[in-house]
Parts: sequence; C-alpha cells; structure tokens
Amino acid sequence: MSKKYSLLFALILVTLVSFAQTGKVSGKVLNSKNEPLQGVSIKITGAPGGTTTDVEGRFTLTLSTDKKYELTFTAVGYAAKVVSDVEITAGQVNDLSVIMEKGGAELSTVTVTSRRTPARLETVNSVIAFQKNTNTVASVVSAETIRRSPDRNTGEVLKRTPGASLQDGKFLVVRGLADRYNQAMLNGILLTSTEPDRKTFSFDLIPAAMIDNIVINKAFVPEYPGEWAGGLIQVNTKDIPSQSFFNVQVGTGFNTQTIGKDFYKAKGGKWDWLGIDDGTRGLPPGYTTKSNFDILSAEEKTAMGKKMPNVWTASTATAPLNASFQANGGFTTKLFNKTVGGIFGITYNKSNRFIDMLNQRNNISGTTVSRNYAYNDDRYSQDVLAGALASLSVQLNAKNKISVKSIINVNSANYFTNRNGLDFDRTNDVRASEITFKQNTFFTTQLSGEHSLLAPLRLKWYGAFNILDGYSPDQRRMVYARTTGTQDPYGLLIANSLSQETGSRIFQNLSDYIYTAGGDLSYNFDLFGQRQTVKGGYMLQIKDRLYDAKLFANYLERDNPTLRQLPADQVFAPENFFNNASETDKFGFDAIKGNSFRYLANTILNAGYIQFDNQFFDNLRVVWGVRVENYDQLVGSVKKWDERHTHSEVLDWLPGLNATYKLTPKTNIRLSGSQTVIRPELRELSFLNLYDFELNASVQGNPALKRTKATNADLRYELYPRAGEVFTVGVFYKYFDNAIEQIYNEGGGGSSTFNYQNTDKAVSYGAELEFRKKLDFAPALKNFTLQANAAYIHSRVQANIQGIEIDRPMQGQSPYLLNLGLNYDLQKHGFNATLLYNQIGERIYLVGDISAGASTPNVYEAPRPVLDFQMAKKLLKNKGEIRVNVSDILNRMQYFYQNLDDSKDSFQKNKDPHRFTRKFGTTIGVTFNYSIL
Repeated sequence: MSKKYSLLFALILVTLVSFAQTGKVSGKVLNSKNEPLQGVSIKITGAPGGTTTDVEGRFTLTLSTDKKYELTFTAVGYAAKVVSDVEITAGQVNDLSVIMEKGGAELSTVTVTSRRTPARLETVNSVIAFQKNTNTVASVVSAETIRRSPDRNTGEVLKRTPGASLQDGKFLVVRGLADRYNQAMLNGILLTSTEPDRKTFSFDLIPAAMIDNIVINKAFVPEYPGEWAGGLIQVNTKDIPSQSFFNVQVGTGFNTQTIGKDFYKAKGGKWDWLGIDDGTRGLPPGYTTKSNFDILSAEEKTAMGKKMPNVWTASTATAPLNASFQANGGFTTKLFNKTVGGIFGITYNKSNRFIDMLNQRNNISGTTVSRNYAYNDDRYSQDVLAGALASLSVQLNAKNKISVKSIINVNSANYFTNRNGLDFDRTNDVRASEITFKQNTFFTTQLSGEHSLLAPLRLKWYGAFNILDGYSPDQRRMVYARTTGTQDPYGLLIANSLSQETGSRIFQNLSDYIYTAGGDLSYNFDLFGQRQTVKGGYMLQIKDRLYDAKLFANYLERDNPTLRQLPADQVFAPENFFNNASETDKFGFDAIKGNSFRYLANTILNAGYIQFDNQFFDNLRVVWGVRVENYDQLVGSVKKWDERHTHSEVLDWLPGLNATYKLTPKTNIRLSGSQTVIRPELRELSFLNLYDFELNASVQGNPALKRTKATNADLRYELYPRAGEVFTVGVFYKYFDNAIEQIYNEGGGGSSTFNYQNTDKAVSYGAELEFRKKLDFAPALKNFTLQANAAYIHSRVQANIQGIEIDRPMQGQSPYLLNLGLNYDLQKHGFNATLLYNQIGERIYLVGDISAGASTPNVYEAPRPVLDFQMAKKLLKNKGEIRVNVSDILNRMQYFYQNLDDSKDSFQKNKDPHRFTRKFGTTIGVTFNYSIL
C-alpha cells in the first residue's frame, strides 16, 4: 500500500473511531412563557468550548463519551442554570430541554440525569413543561407518545387526547362538538376543509410518523385564527435533526374479518396499488364537456355509453395481507458557513377491510315499530395512504432562519358494497351494489422565516400554497328486485327515467387552490419589573374552489324483462344498447341534467390582530387582545342573475382573554373568555344535491345559512407534581348563536333528503379531567405509568323550526368521553408495552325529521368500547425495533339506534330499533424498524 493511501486509510479510521466515541446533546431553551431564548450561553464546566442558542432557542454540542458533563446556561435577565450529570451515548443524541426563570445573576443549580433518546426534539417531560407554560388552555401530544401508540395517522392520535373523539375514523370531535366546530393548522398555517360534503379536516391524511408534536388549543387567543369553538389543532411536522439519520420500517398485518376469507374487488387500473386511478375509470375518448354532450343525438350518446367499461360487479379473491413501508432520514451540515438541515420521509400503507353493516329505516309510532326497508350491506374496502414529506432549513446566523416544507399525500378508498335485503314499502326482495373509488390528493408547500431584528423585536413570516384534489370517477350503482314471497327471477330496477340510484355512472371532481400569507411582529419590554410582550400580525387567505359532478344513467324506453333479468356482469354489455332510437327495448345512455351538480366558490379572508402578554407580577400572567376577520364569500356562480349565486361579506371582532395565576411553581389556575365564529362550509351553501347510497337519501345544500357566533368561557386547575406527571381539572361553557346542524327530511324511497339549517341557539358546558402518574410508589410498579382523561358534557339545542319547538342535545355531541392508558417501560432492556382504552357516550348521529306527522326520531350512536395494545422491543444493539400492534381487541358491534322511549337517551339494545350497525374486526400488525444511521 502506498504512503498516500496509508495516510488516507488512517485518516478515515481515526474519523470513524472518533465518531464512535462521541455523541451529542441537543435541546431547546425556553422561558416561562414558552418563548425561545436566543443567545443563551452554554458552557462546559472544566472544559473549553461551548455554544449559544439560535433564533429558535436551539443548541447542539458534540462531546466525547468518556464521562458525565456539567453544563451552565446563562442569559441576561435570567437566573443562571447548571445542569449536571449529563450523559453522552456514542452515536446518539441526548435530548435536554431547559426552562430558564427570570432573575438576576444568582445561580440556580439543578441536577438532571437526562434520558437517552434517538434523534428527537420532544420528550414527555419537555412537552408537559410546554403545556404548563402555554398561554391558554391546551393539550399537547409528543412524538414519543405517538411512537408508543398503535396509531397510524393524526386522527387516531387525536382521539386519545382529553375531551376528543373521532367520527368515521378521521373527523375530530372536541368537547363533544361536531367536527365543524374545530379548525386545523399545519406548521402554524391555517388549513381548510378536505371534504366536499362537510366542514372538517380529514386528519388521516397526515401519517403519524411525520408528526413532531400536536398542540390542541381549547381556548382562543387572538394570534390564532378565530373560526372554531371546540378545538384548534396545531399539527407540527418534523424539523431539522440534531444529527444525520436514516430509518426504514416495513410491516404487515391482517384484520380478523378479512384473513382467510373471500374478498371482493372491482377491476381497476395498474396504479390502484398507489391509490391513483390510471384513467381506467375515466370518461371515454370523445367526451369533452357537458354542453357538447347534451347536443349529441340519442344514438351518439348511447354509443359513448357503450365505450365505457362493462364492470358492474366485483371478482372474488382471498384477501391479501396489509402492507406498510416507511423510510425517513435527515441531515445537518455546513454550506457556505451556514447551518443547513433537512428531513425527508415517505410512507405507504395499504389495508384491506371488511365492514359488516345493517342498514334499515324504521317507521315509529309511539312504541310500535315497522320497517320501511332492511338491508345487509357488506363493504369490502382497500385503503391506500401514500405520502412524502420534505423540509429544508437554513440557519443564516444566530438571528435568522428560513425554512421550506412540503407535504404530498394520496389517500384513496376503493370499495365494493354488496346489498341484500327487503324493501317493505314496495314489497320487494332487493339485491344492490355500489362500486366506488375515491382519491384525495393533498399537497402543501410552505415557506417561512424567523428573524430577531433587534434584541427585543422578533419577526415571523410565512407563505403557503395548498391544493386539495378530490376525484371520484365512475361510481356505479345498480339495484335488482323481485316481489317478496315469490321465486321470480330478480330484475334490474331500471325504466325510462334517469336515476342516481340504479344504472348510474357518476364522476365527481373537486379542486381547491388555497393561497395563504402573513406575518407576526412581537416586541418585548419591561414594565412593573416584569417582562411584557406585545404582538401584532396579519393574515390573508384566498381560496378558489371548483366542484363538478357529471351524472350519467342507463335507461330503458320500453320494458324488456328478458334484458333486465340478465346478471350484473352481462346486463350492460355493448350489444344490449340500441344502435338507433327506434330500438326502444334496448338500453340507452344519457346525462342527468341540472345546474345544481356544479358550483364554484371564492373566499377571501383578511385577518389582523393585536395581542398583549402581560406579566403583572410573578404569579399572574394575562394574555389579551382582539382579532378582526373580514370574510368575503362568493358561492355558486359569478353571475348575479344565476339562481345559484350568493355573495356576502362580514366583519367580525373577536376578543380573547386568558389569565394564568400560579398558586405555586407547580400549580396553575387558568381563566379564559372569548368570542369566535364558525362559518358554513362551501358545500353546505351550494345547491348541490347528490344521492348517498349508504343513507339511501340525498344531501342538499342551503344557500341561506348564516355563520355561527360562539361565546366561550373556561376555568381550569393544573398541577404538575414532578417531571413526567400532570393533573388537570376544568370546566367550560359555550353559547352558540345560529348553530348549524344537518336535518333529515323524510320522503319515500330515495327521495328523503338531508339538508342544513340554523337553529336559534344552543349551549354546551361540561368538565374535563386529565392525569398522568408514574406508579413508582410501589417497587413492583416502578416501570408503569398511568394516563387517563375524561370529559362530561351537557348540551342543548333550542329552536323553533317549521313552527315546531325543539329541545335536544346538539348533533355530534357526546355526554362523556373516556381515555385510559397504561404504559410499561423497561428502558434498560429496550422493551415497552402500552394498553389503551377509549369510549364515548351516545351522541346524535343524524337529526330526525321534525315535520308534522313524521315518524323518524333522531339516530343516536351508542357507546362502543375500544381496546388497543402495542408491544415493542429493541434489537440489534438498539439499531432495530420490532413492534406488535393489536387494534380494537374487543371488536364490539357499533350500534346506531332510534330511541323508542323519549324519556331515556341511553341505549336499550333489546328495545330500541337499530338504524345502522357496523362491525369492523380486530386488526393485528407487526412492523420492524431499523436505523441505518
């Protein structure tokens, strides 16, 4: 070996040995207001070197592993802090978050044995400290908590927080208030609804592995958007790592209702495994626009219908195993003497579900129950979640930082529903099916900056562009029937009229383009011997939406029983369509016409605020101010003469006050009051009317809806006994003016509708309890931690609708919520296990028909206990981890019922008639994670 290569080899060897013998300590320094402290000096006792914190209060030190260290933190105007017994582990990052108290030059010595954690910025202790020092009533979920749960996405994580539950697996309900009363932010930037039919954010879009932490504000402060009353959910994705890393995770699993059983799936395209339609379900070549199609002759329209795939049923196969894959990494380096860091990740999850459903409509008169129909619906669904995240940050210097973050997610459901049952109104046996592919693509890119202009002056700015693309191509429905009690062959229910319910092919497109920009300027100054802050800011959000549904249906001009009795895979074969209009006993194809199947919308939100954060004396902190929001909204059509056109502009003044009194260094009392608004979703304001197969009814918008104004009050007691422990108890009250609810209007067959109405007023009040306790008071329990949160809520809606007085609970509210968790952590051996329990009280799922003579009372969702378990073990010198998840162990039936006895709201299983039932099965999964770096 030449001398040159010998020297190179020696240099590489020395570098590797040096790396193996060093580790890092990294963290964030905050003050007692949760504000980052820039320029804090960090010195190593007895050794040269050190560092200072940046504009976000972050620091990193690289140290050798041969001893324990003592670090000294000093900053002007704050008591110095000494942290001793800091241990360094080779190749790992030791997380150390520090809270500095205001004071003089005196030295406060704290002995800390910090926990060894792999490359993460949040630990349980630091998150609890953040919750303790936050400026409002809030709950915080850390990345560590997420890692220890079996949850795969943000929605599943959120359902375990105090006062929160999940509806339909992804829509959040906070404090018993329906999802419309909540708002979402991603990395500090306001998000909007992700669903075309409801005002909500679908939290299953964001995989749990991409989350750094979640903060749920339950009391309004003016610096945040004011369009919510239940909770403001701030999801923060992962940021710059303290050192480079790369992890890979693979997993598999199954559901007890699918494994080893027949699974039905309609033929699709080659990209279905990615959740993307490749055009297989698209409109045929030659189709251009609705207007061009309408001027075609009947023969030309039918010829186009014949070109469409003749796929009206599903093929049978054995359900495959679930599959998941994740890869994420990060780096930090120097570029042009600037600190540059980034993180990236991809995630893929494919799951197979079978949902066993009963779907029936009841006719109730007193204590007598009869059925309009009773269907057994078997739904087979393949769900795909594929996503990617990337972020890049540049630390220009200690005072300036710029970041860009992008997320793209494709969330798709490909399902086939097979229906069998009885239609008592028509005296028919019924066989029906629905084939649906729903593809939601969510993209956001965000650019933000943080700057310390002068010592007391800080600037934050941001800009974002979001796209939500909802695509549901070629949704197919067909219904066969025969007279009950006979052995007649089933015949396709199709006639000379066009129907959304049978023989239909429906294409839906939703495109939202959202532009957001804003900034905040804060100034710190001293008054009354205390640090004070004044903050002001501005936000502009512009949203453009275009929704378009193209509805087509096959029809039969003259009845042909022989044709109608063909099986589903043959009945719409090309040879069964007419070639000329004189063949009236063959199928024709046409569009269901109407201008209510398309709408556009534009909204412009201008918001500004001023907020004061006053520390009047050591124990009293008051955050108060006002936010002003001007909302300009156009829905339906830009043409004023068009009946779909609605336009409004409203200015709202939203005051907020939050006071925190520290009884002791470990105890807070919080009091808050505010005014907020809840605006109707654009879909709710449109004339759009679409048939829902599951509900067997249409959903209709209401352009006359008004915004809801909410008055909010909170009182909470908080106790933080020691690191990692918390106890809180609180009460809250809310008053709603013009609350919005979805109301059922009864009609025959599929002519029933759900629409939206304002109620006169509603109130909601309740109490919440949360605690986290280490059970180390007994030697046998020293490795256990118990977590619990519960909420009791009472709400009433009082209104006069159509001359009828109503007095009932609010739609979507639960009278109680309960979450329990027991964690066992044997850190020395790299083993931990978590048992989690969740249950909500009965809540109104569908508001019944209140019109005179109606016989459909409210539909309630009954309580359903959910028990989950996770077990994880470190392997391969802590480089690998194997994890076993068992979700919904109890697998209890989900009941939706109608109360036969109006004096009792609670569920009486053997007495109250069921409107729906659903059974989901238990899901078992195994994942293996390996850290390459």
